[in-house]
Formats: sequence, structure tokens, C-alpha cells
Amino acid sequence: MYNTPMTRLLIQIPCLNEEETLGIALEAIPRSYDGVDHVELLVIDDGSTDRTVDVARRYGVHHVVSLSSNKGLARAFMAGLEYGLKIGADIIVNTDADNQYQAEDIQLLINPILEKKAEIVIGERPIQTTAHFSPLKKVLQRFGSFMVQKASRTKIPDAPSGFRAISRDAALRLNIFNEYTYTLEMIIQAGKSRMNIMSVPIRTNDDLRPSRLVKSIPFYIRQAIFTMFRVLNTYQPLQVFLLLGGIPFTLGVLLGLRWVILFMGEPASHIPSLILAAILILIGGQLFIFGLAADLVSVNRKLLEDIQFRLRQMDQSDPS
Repeated sequence: MYNTPMTRLLIQIPCLNEEETLGIALEAIPRSYDGVDHVELLVIDDGSTDRTVDVARRYGVHHVVSLSSNKGLARAFMAGLEYGLKIGADIIVNTDADNQYQAEDIQLLINPILEKKAEIVIGERPIQTTAHFSPLKKVLQRFGSFMVQKASRTKIPDAPSGFRAISRDAALRLNIFNEYTYTLEMIIQAGKSRMNIMSVPIRTNDDLRPSRLVKSIPFYIRQAIFTMFRVLNTYQPLQVFLLLGGIPFTLGVLLGLRWVILFMGEPASHIPSLILAAILILIGGQLFIFGLAADLVSVNRKLLEDIQFRLRQMDQSDPS
């Protein structure tokens, strides 16, 4: 179906104490795919204290990366990407150790990359028909994905999905700063960097265990909002500070106009309103200045990202 050159696929699985479910997930993963010449499995052990690594080796995993301690899902994900680049993987697929996603659908994820239609592909879960998702969680998932779409200017309907395929060029450009999760930040970063990102419908399996990432709905919402704000502040600082500064500046101007109108009738009164208006306008002006400074820093960040991309290309030019 596809022509040469040969394609190397790496399927990575971040793990933290997954000895009970990892074997099930590994057994379900096909070992051959259309358009792929070599398939290898990677387990990232994020400081597990059980027999996760033993299970991985028993099931014939080709590579195991063990982190010295529990670094979090985002760090484990990036460790897998870095390792995949080091060994010369052309496509890296990320999946979960709890067998949440149907492994047969890996082919659906990698097809758009093989066909040069996308650099990153996200698996869209059937959220509305998934029994173990509560009505509240379904609503929050749709709302959260909508906000990520607006922030990233992409059309990804299932932003929290961890089932995704990444081309080598996209992996070379990715930088995940958040330590909690990579899912939202990666989409916003890809959208802001104008990477070609798309979504494909995939299937899920029955729930084997509760999610460890979503400790509680309020906690997850708080972390998601913080992640989106931080990424937007990184990639669009001027717009963020203009928005933040516009609020006190507008209030200050309105209060100032109110004072002018009242001054015509009672010149000696309403001095506190005038002082408050001046303070708000000053705060807004300072935030505008911060935005300009942050925008200059953002330009340097883009240059550094280009340098990092080229250095990564040089480092991986002769993979082992």
C-alpha cells in the first residue's frame, strides 16, 4: 500500500504500578501494520514499586526506560518521545497501560501520518456512549475540549485522549512544560506552532480500573485551566496581557468618565472615585507594558525552539 523508505513504529506505554493490567494491554497490541516495516514496544516505568518492569519483559517489550522516581505522566510521556527519537522511530504511538483503547485502532492513528495528511493524530473516544463515564464527566469533557479547540484553533473533539500518534518531525518540535498531563498542552502547542493535527474515531474497552489522573472533578478542572492559561501565556503573551490589562483599564476609564460627569455638578466631591480610576488605569497600562515585554521574550523563545529543533535533528541524524 505504501512505498519505501522503511518505516519504524514505536508504541510507548507510560506506566506507574501497572502489573495487573499491563499484560492485558501488551497482549492486545498487534505486532504488524500496513505501511510499517518495524514495530517496537517501549514501556516507560515512572518509578513503579510493583512488578511492572518484570511484566513488560515477560511479554517481550523491546525497550524499557526506568525513571529514578515518580516524575508524573507528562515527564514519562516526554521521556518516551526522547527515547523514540534517539532510536530513530519514524512514528511514535502513545497508549495507556490500563487497556482503555482498542489496540487494533493503532492502524487508524498512523494511517494519516503514513499518507502525509497529518503530523499528529488524536484518537476520539465514543464519550457519549461510554457507560463508565458519568453524565457530569461527559459534559465537562465536551466543554473542556471546546475550550481547547478555541485556544489551539484546532478541531480536536476529545482533547484529554491519550491515544495518539506523533510523527518524527512533530516529536522533534514538542516541548511539554506541565508536570501533570501532556494531553491538553500538546494540542494547544501543536495548534499554535501550526502543526498539522487531526482526529480519528477510535474504540475503547471496558474500564479495568479508576482513572489515576482524575483524582476529583474539581482538581482536574483546576489543573486543566492552569495548563491552558500557562500555554496561552507562553505562545500568545501579548494577547493574554492585553486581555488582563483591558479589564482594569476599561473600569478605570469608565470611573473617570463618571467622575467627569459628576465633577460638573459637584467639583469638590467624588475624589476617591478619581483616585480609584487612576489606579485602575495605571494597573492596566502596566499590564500592557508587561505584555509587550513578554512578547519580545516570546520571539526569543521561538528562535530557541528552532535552534532546539535543529540540534535535535543533528543529534538524531545517526540513530543506533
